[in-house]
This record gives sequence, C-alpha cells and structure tokens, in this order.
Amino acid sequence: MTWEKLFPLLWESTLETLYMTFASSLIAYVIGLPLGVLLVITRKGAIMEAPTFNTILGVVINFLRSIPFIIMLALLFPVTRAVVGTAIGTDAIVFPLIISAFPYIARMVEGSLDEVDHGIIEAAQSMGSTNWQIICKVLLPEAVPSLINGAAISITTILAYTAMASAAGGGGLGALAITKGLNLRKFDVMYSASLLLVALVQIITVFGGRITRRLDHKHR
Repeated sequence: MTWEKLFPLLWESTLETLYMTFASSLIAYVIGLPLGVLLVITRKGAIMEAPTFNTILGVVINFLRSIPFIIMLALLFPVTRAVVGTAIGTDAIVFPLIISAFPYIARMVEGSLDEVDHGIIEAAQSMGSTNWQIICKVLLPEAVPSLINGAAISITTILAYTAMASAAGGGGLGALAITKGLNLRKFDVMYSASLLLVALVQIITVFGGRITRRLDHKHR
C-alpha cells in the first residue's frame, strides 16, 4: 500500500486508539481513585477502620480484576448495548474498557498510598486533622509521584486492551493491524499499526517517568 493511502488509515486509527484509551482512563480513574483510597483508609488500624467493608470491597475488586478483558468484553455485550445503544464500534468499547480498568486502577492507587510514611499520618492526626484533611492534604499529595507513575502504567495497560477491541468490532490501531493488515495479508499495514502502538506505549511511559522523577525530586 502506498504511503498516500496508508497515512490516512494510520492517522484515523491512532485518533480512535487515543480516544478509547484516554476517555476510558479518565472515567476509570474517577471510579478507581476513590476506591483505592477506601481500600487504604478502611483496613484494620487505618483512619476509618472498617474491616468487613474493606474485605468485601477487596473481594469485589479482585474478582473483577481476575476476568480477562476479552472475556469481560463478551460478558458485557448485553449491558453495553443497554448503556451505549450498541455493543460494537469504537464508542461501545469505552464502556467495557472502563469496567476492566477501574479495579486495576484501584489496586494501583492502593499501592501508591501504601508508600506514604505512616508517621506523617500520625503527625497529622496528633495536630487534630480530620479524616478528610488527612486524605486530601496528606495521603494524596504525598503519594503524587507514585500515583503519576501508576497512571502511566495503567494507561499503557488500557492501551493494550484497545488492541483486543477488534474482537468486538472496535476501531483503533489494533483493529487496523488485524482486519486490514493480517486478515488481508497486507503486512505493511499490520507492521505500521503495530509499530505505532509500540511508539504510543513508549511515549506514555517516558512522559510518565519524567513527570514522576520531577515531582519526586521536588517532593524530596
């Protein structure tokens, strides 16, 4: 395929991939971030100790995390159709991406918050800080570098999920590589789309790493 024909395909597919990745990442973080905070503050000995709730929440999150995305995609067909109006297409893929991503993000957030020195939390409590103040002014700010690093990892994971979206008629670079590349034996299309996916992953990883190091340096 000539470059004049290939470039528009790659451009359109890249935009679709970025749309699916960042739209689902944003909404998944809106759900996953508070859940990750809850996992930390409700465990035994934490500032809002609620072991039963913590156990139930942990089990639900672990259950959702254990379902591979391609299976989740199939299981959610009826729900996706009810919510979005269709179970196929680029817009429809965002919903199962969110459902698959937010439990993963919740655990990433939990891991980041676990890195915060407990002594800082105790100091804030001794000064009379409320639980809300501890969360917003101690836990989250102290964990920002780790949260940014976790966000970069989460986004690249979601980006990888979009490559499987072609199984449900989704668009993006993954669909281009498979449907218009591999299936039609147009290997130049397949390799170009695959290399672009790799490039996107590298860009997000490097960008996230630089922000993490800069914030971590300022934090110290």
